[in-house]
This record gives sequence, C-alpha cells and structure tokens, in this order.
Amino acid sequence: MQPVGRQYVVVRPLFSEDSFAEQHERINRNRKTLRHHLKDYFTCDTNRAKNAALSFFPIIGWMKNYNIKEWLLGDIVSGISTGLVAVLQGLAFSLLASLPPGYGLYTAFFPAIVYFFLGTSRHLSVGAFPILSLMVGAVVTRLVPDEGLSANITGFEGLSMEQQRVLVASSVTFVMGAFQLIMGLLQVGFIVMYLSDTLVSGFTTAAAVHILVSQLRFVLGLDFPGINGPLAIVYTLVEVFSRITNTNVADLVTSIVIMALVLIVKEINDRFKSKLPVPIPIEVIMTVIACGVSYAFNFEERFDVVVVGEMVNGYESPVAPNLEVIKESAVEAFPMAIVGFAVAFSVAKVYSVKHDYTIDGNQELIAFGVSNIFGASFRSFAASTALSRTAIQESTGGKTQIAGVLSALMVLIVIVAVGFLLEPLPRSVLGALVIVNLKGMLMQFRELPFLWKNDRSDFVTWVLTFLASLFLGLDLGLAVGLGAELFTVVCRTQFPRCSVLANITGTDIYRDRKDYTSIYEPDGVKIFKIPSPIFFANIDFFRDKLVQAVGFSPVRVLKKRNKALRKIRKMLQNGELEVSDGGLKVRHPSTDTSEEDDSSMEGLDQPTDFSGLPIQVNWNTELPANISVPPVNMHSLVLDFTAVSFLDISALKGLKMTLKEFIRIEVDVYIVSCDVYIMEKLHQCTFFDDEIKTSIFYPTLHDAMLHILEKHPDHGELEKDISRNNGMIQRDCITV
Repeated sequence: MQPVGRQYVVVRPLFSEDSFAEQHERINRNRKTLRHHLKDYFTCDTNRAKNAALSFFPIIGWMKNYNIKEWLLGDIVSGISTGLVAVLQGLAFSLLASLPPGYGLYTAFFPAIVYFFLGTSRHLSVGAFPILSLMVGAVVTRLVPDEGLSANITGFEGLSMEQQRVLVASSVTFVMGAFQLIMGLLQVGFIVMYLSDTLVSGFTTAAAVHILVSQLRFVLGLDFPGINGPLAIVYTLVEVFSRITNTNVADLVTSIVIMALVLIVKEINDRFKSKLPVPIPIEVIMTVIACGVSYAFNFEERFDVVVVGEMVNGYESPVAPNLEVIKESAVEAFPMAIVGFAVAFSVAKVYSVKHDYTIDGNQELIAFGVSNIFGASFRSFAASTALSRTAIQESTGGKTQIAGVLSALMVLIVIVAVGFLLEPLPRSVLGALVIVNLKGMLMQFRELPFLWKNDRSDFVTWVLTFLASLFLGLDLGLAVGLGAELFTVVCRTQFPRCSVLANITGTDIYRDRKDYTSIYEPDGVKIFKIPSPIFFANIDFFRDKLVQAVGFSPVRVLKKRNKALRKIRKMLQNGELEVSDGGLKVRHPSTDTSEEDDSSMEGLDQPTDFSGLPIQVNWNTELPANISVPPVNMHSLVLDFTAVSFLDISALKGLKMTLKEFIRIEVDVYIVSCDVYIMEKLHQCTFFDDEIKTSIFYPTLHDAMLHILEKHPDHGELEKDISRNNGMIQRDCITV
C-alpha cells in the first residue's frame, strides 16, 4: 500500500477465499476445550494463590501504595462529611424499610467495614439505598402488617412487632447477600450488562415516585398503615387524600421549610462547587436545628408530632436468619440483589473511569454479598450505595476506602454515644430529607423527549418499565422491564434492516442504493446485505426479504421451469413440437388439456434436467405452445456477510436451501466478507456439496464484483467507470 496525498493505492491479486488460502497460510491454533478451562481454573500454584489473595482482598493492592502525605487529609475530611450524611440517610431510609430509625445506623456501619477489605471501588460509599430500603419495606409490611395478624412464622413468638420486622428485614437481607455471593463465586458479574441505562432509568424513576408517595404520610403527619403489592401506590394516594383533612400542620410546615432550604443550599453547592472547599452540609445543619427546636418547644406533646423516639443504644447480639422468612422472601430477594449490585457497579464504574483505576464486577458481587450477609447478622438491612452520598465522599477529597471506614466510625460514635440527641427529631424531617434527595432520580423524566426523537425502542422500554414498576411493584416491574428490553433486542435481530447495495461511483465502496444518487448497479447483479446474525428466528425473514430484493421467488421459477420441461418432453414425444434452426416450433396444437395430478408435481424443486432433449432451452426467449415461465433478469447474486457474526444449524439449513434454489435457476451466488469461524462451521457441518462450492466465497465485496465483471463482460459499464476513476482492472489483479 502506497499513500499518495489523501488517496491510497493498493495493487494485489483478485482473491477468492480459495485462492487467498492457497497464497496465505493460516496459523492452526489449538483452542482450549471445556476440560482444559476447568483444569486451568482448579489448578493451584504459588502465583495463582497470590493473585487469588490480591483479587479477594483488593485492600492489599491499594494500601501498599497509599500516599499518606497527599491522601490522608482528604480522606479524613471526606470521611467526616460522608459520615454525617450517612447517619441522616440511615435514619431516613429506615422509614422506607418500615423499621425503627436506629436500625438504619447499623446499615451504615457493618457493610461499610466489610466493603473496606473486599471492595474494588475506592470511592463508593456503602450503606442504605432508598430503592432497596423500599423493596425491603414491601417484604416487611407483607409479613408483618401495621394492622392485623403477622404471618404464621415460627420464630415470631414472644417478639414485639418491631422485633418481628427487624427479623424479617435481616433475613431477607441475608438471602440477598447470599444471592450476590453465589453470583460472584460463579463469575456472573456480566449479568448487570442486561440492565441497560434506559431500563435502570425507568425503574429508578418509578421507585422515586414510590418513595415520594410513601413519605407523604410522614410529611403530612397522617396515621395509616403502609400498603404494599400491586397498585399499592394508588391505594396509598387514596388513603392520603381521604385523610388530608387530618394533616398535622406542624409536620407540614416543618417539612416545607426543610425542603425549601435544603433545595436552595444544594443548588448553591452545585453552582459554586468549584469555589467551595467542601459542600455546605445543609442536611446536617437542618437536622441539628430541627432537633433543637423540637426539643425546646416540645413538639411531641404540644403539636402531636411523631418523633424518632428511643434510639438503639450500642450494638445488639448477632441473630440468625429465620428459615421460614427466607422461604417467603427468596423471590423478592433476587431482584433486590440484582438492583443493589447494578446501581453500585454503575456508580463505581463512573468514578473508576474518572480516577483511572479498574474495578472487578465479580469481586464487587462478592464484596456486597459478604457485606450484606455480615450486616444481616447484626440486624442491618439491605445495603448498596446512595448516589448523593458517594458524590459527597468523592467531591470532598476522598481518595480511598479509608474515607469509608472513617464515615463508619462517625456512625459508630452516634450509635454508642450521642444517638440520644436525635430522639426529639420529627420523623417528618426525615421524610422531607428523603424527598429532597429524590430530585436527581425524578429529573430523569427529562430523558423522554430525547428517547422519543432518537430511539423509539428505548422509549418504549423506559415507559413500560416505569409503568410496570409504578403499578405492579418494583420486583414485577423490573421483570417486565427486562422482558421488554429483551423483546426489543429480539425484534432488532429478528427483523433487521436488510438492504440492496450499489457501487458508489468512482470508488470501491458499496452502500445502500436508496441513500445515494451517484451510484452504479451492473445489469443482472444484486448485492444483498444482511446486517445481523442469522439464526432460527430470522432465517425465514431473511429469505422473504431476499425474494423481495430480487423480485422473484427462485423456487417458483424452478418449479415453473421443470413443469415446462415436462410439457416440452411430452409434446416432443407426441410429435406436437419439432426442432428447427430457430429453436422449438409447434407442428400442431396439443389437444391434451388434462391437469397434472399431485403425484406428478413431485420433484419440481430439483435441478433442471435437460437430458433427452435435442436442444438447450433458452428461458429468456419466448417459449412455444403458450408455455409461460417467470423471467429471471439477473445472473449474479452477492450476499454481504460483513455483519453476520454467527449461524446456527437451523439458519445453516435454510441458507443452504436458499442458495441451491438460486443456483438451480442458473443464478451465480457469491458470499463475501464471511467470518473465518463461520467458514469453519460450514465445513464442519458439511455445508458444501456438488452444487455449493467453496469457490463462491470471496474476502471482499469488490473482489466478487470484479470477478463477476470478468465473467460477464457484456455487462461492463461498471468496469469502464472504475477504469476511468480508480485505475484499471487487470486479469487476476486489482489496482484501486
């Protein structure tokens, strides 16, 4: 190849796949079998053990490179800032889980400590996540409702309602962690790839609406039991509006003031984040003020405001998960495991790219699995990450998970020492803080106009996921969204946009003939592009589109020709036709008007047999005795396999049948740019025979077209054009 300005010149022979293989020897690589992969996986040596230890305990890798002078101060500031927010979010999100507020502090402590040793992200803030808290709350209120009897579960005897709920939450968290740990050990971290950004956006937006509605009863000071299950959001709104006259004015005013001030200060933080050394901790400030005002004016007794009340004092002894609760909640725990990991991994990936380090999806599954199992043993509920909390940990200078440990220590101080100071805090304040932190998720509605304009399939996925999650519940909504997403993928592969290509004048480039004006299509040649894998679900669609592109059905033409040959033979035998210099000539009209029976229709799709005939029938001329055969105005069909990444057995059989149908009506078929591994599969599956030969395969589309021009010189307009604009066509050689 010789560069000439902004042009290139290539001189090489014209190749088919056969001639290319003859001139260029291919390396014969021995691929590993499943047995070899299993042997390698279970083989252990010193290096493998060392790598396994470093992989399972990522702390070893980054701790030995820890830069105390440059990183420690940032981690300390970040840990304190994040810890204060973690305390408030732990208290607030525990309301979503239908648990006493103090247990949210356990979720902010135990999982963060375990993740410090096992996690691969240096910036993730591990703890309560509002969507997971809401999903845990749905299980809790189903098994231990606010009104009525609890589920008939052994282990509930002698426990108060709060203790029963804590047992349910810790048990479902244990199952969730077990699912994550098993998936991590099985190396299936790739599963998160099936949750597209569109699906996650629709799902989290619906979850945000659920959270918003669930907090209305705290913000308005209404007293009614939590509702879960399909249409729970509708029933909750009915309860809210039916009791709206009972609104506690003190709770409402407090919530409005808190939300307004927090939103204003958060906007200031966003607008001046480059000038502020650390974001203004407005949630902490407002919480301290609300606690002081509530205590000073005795909100609980004077205004009947529901406060946080008695906080947990220290740590409680570990508890084993309840097996009956596990049986009842396993179905809900699996989507919780997927959602918790998907959100955390997505956030971690953003910061790993920003700070140039790698994260391991499988190790993240193991880290969260162990974190949730360990935390569940100490009565915490499902942990993942909160976007706002992680943003604070990173933006305030956090460099490693030492900031995460310091934030956990801040939570520890609250649990064992100063938790009682939060007892006068109105629950409406926590509800207001939860609602304010939903702003980012609720603003995802702005994606809809963009999706509508640019990708209707993603728009449908977003809307279906949102509506299903909103009205059917988050677990069923996630399943519906995943089904909708996979359905759109199947539709895109099952019904791809096939096209007929043409040569762009003056180039060796071929594009869709509908998109360009300066094109040339040689007479008698069709170039058909398949833009997707070919498999059992789309092989019939491919065949139908190919028939539409060429303008005729090859099997119908073949049957018509064979039927015409039978009639010609019969008329020759009866003396009704004779052979003349001009071809076949009718001697006298046939008097046989009988129709062929079904048995005589057999074999019409077999290759045309001219044996026994004194003349070769030219199907493009007028046939005698009103014999009609559909015309075929093409001699070559080129199939562009550039985008075909695999063929299954069903598609292989369908492709072979289609090629034979064209070959039997004297249309030359060529396949170009076929993947070498597909070629290997075709050889293994005995695709080639006396009719379909390896010589029909060409490495590029231009190679095949030049071969066609040599074979059919009467159709040489393209040859002249290429010679004039690109160079020349030589025998067995390409110069472009």
